[in-house]
Amino acid sequence: MLRQFLGALGVLTALIPDRIVDVFEAIAVENPEENTVHSWFSPLIRVEGVVITLAALRDGRLYAWLMNVTGIFGAVLLFVPRLYEQIAGALVYENPESVEWNEHLTDGVRVIGAVYVLLALLDRRRRNRT
Repeated sequence: MLRQFLGALGVLTALIPDRIVDVFEAIAVENPEENTVHSWFSPLIRVEGVVITLAALRDGRLYAWLMNVTGIFGAVLLFVPRLYEQIAGALVYENPESVEWNEHLTDGVRVIGAVYVLLALLDRRRRNRT
């Protein structure tokens, strides 16, 4: 079930990367109209979507690797959520210091991190049973 969900998410990410950025900005940023997204960011998101889709379809080493990275990334989000703002700001925007993050972003990042860790652990458990 998780693989199918991730595969669908990967397809959406690959097909509509600009919409993904719009949703991210609507949730995370107070002043999206005042910031310029790097021109290479949408293609980067598209590649991420393709990799996620391929990994979900294969359920082999690539998928295991993806889930391990997801768990590690989730732990960072859970325990050091402010680091996400620094990384995301520099990765997404041309002028990251002008980004005004939503005041609830830290709590949301922690929740996402906890979900990522949980999903990675559940997948690890599933792989160890087979």
